[in-house]
Amino acid sequence: MNSKKQISIFAALFLLCSLPMMAAGNDFDITSGLQNFLNEMGIIALFTTEQGLKQLVMIGIGCFLLYLAIKKEYEPLLLLPIAFGMILTNLPGAGMFDTNLWNNEFLNHDSEYYHSYGHVMQKGGLLDILYIGVKAGIYPCLIFLGVGAMTDFGPLIANPKSLLLGAAAQIGIFATFLVTQIDVFGFTAAQSASIGIIGGADGPTAIFLTSKLAPELLGPIAVAAYSYMALVPVIQPPIMRALTTEAERKIRMSQLRTVSKKEKIVFPVVVAVIVSLIVPSAATLIGCLMLGNLFKESGVVERLSKAAQNELNNIVVIMLGVTVGATASAEAFLNLQTIAILCVGIVAFGIGSASGVIMAKIMNLFLKEKINPLIGSAGVSAVPMAARVSQVEGQKADPRNFLLMHAMGPNVAGVIGSAVAAGILLSFLG
Repeated sequence: MNSKKQISIFAALFLLCSLPMMAAGNDFDITSGLQNFLNEMGIIALFTTEQGLKQLVMIGIGCFLLYLAIKKEYEPLLLLPIAFGMILTNLPGAGMFDTNLWNNEFLNHDSEYYHSYGHVMQKGGLLDILYIGVKAGIYPCLIFLGVGAMTDFGPLIANPKSLLLGAAAQIGIFATFLVTQIDVFGFTAAQSASIGIIGGADGPTAIFLTSKLAPELLGPIAVAAYSYMALVPVIQPPIMRALTTEAERKIRMSQLRTVSKKEKIVFPVVVAVIVSLIVPSAATLIGCLMLGNLFKESGVVERLSKAAQNELNNIVVIMLGVTVGATASAEAFLNLQTIAILCVGIVAFGIGSASGVIMAKIMNLFLKEKINPLIGSAGVSAVPMAARVSQVEGQKADPRNFLLMHAMGPNVAGVIGSAVAAGILLSFLG
């Protein structure tokens, strides 16, 4: 294409773009219009203001988390949308998520818009509107519905003693809550409870509780919870080996009995009723978890079971991840408080893992048929990763030792335990 044709094409394009301006007549000022356009460009604010530089750092952190999710495959199903949500919320001028809308107008008792979702619908951006599902506790409960539909409680039913291991692993939650109440940390009781729930290694539960008690910490707590869940194979083994002897790691456990279909159907109904009567605040999470499991075990609603496991779960994961990531604005994330949350969170997770192992050792003092203490660390609710770590560590000590199904008992018990722990904290502090 020669230069004359190129000039003709550019002239035609310029004329086409100028038509709206010409139609505006004298009311249009091309100088002021161009100035407005330049002022709205986020790239200028990104490099020329202090806030922009902080947002640039957050975009870098988001890209790093994308790398971990895609290249290293660290909890990619949620870490990837969370990371991209972090990038979107820190783009200057995009207006996709307004932190002040939630922290000031929505939470201020004196504001006429206190807890007004209608105001959010009118004034908020896209992610503000989708975030209503997090704030109202909808997304975590729907995630639990899908988790229930994918979970086999058979190992727990076959060995009810493993429920104690799942309960013991929640000690990390309450220990962290108490420790972070020391004045040096500067956390409120609600914030301490939200940080402590990281020790349960249950992302949806952490999001559910934090959105109710300390929404201003949702971004860093969600990132910490899912990061530590992804790092289970790194964090747990040193703790497990430090607390057990080689002889304990070689303990072989007898094969679990076969659980009948009737038991699997009755179990979710009984658990939902009992837990809801004792801890009503946990009813939403436990109810959805057990409803999903009943879909699976009843055998008569296969379509609903598959929808809960796949389509519904996938849609909710996308919305949950992106909106939780959107709460990680530069103001909320880049501070000493976030560093404290990350440090305390890993301690909470470590205490939870250690507590399960110690409980198994205590139980062995009274049991004729010994438990391999390695399965105690699976009491945190990182399903099924924590159970696989128990299996791997057991086979390092004895290649013919098979602990996976035994570890699944405390592992699924941990899912119930973390939901109950969240309910207890919510009832005390909500």
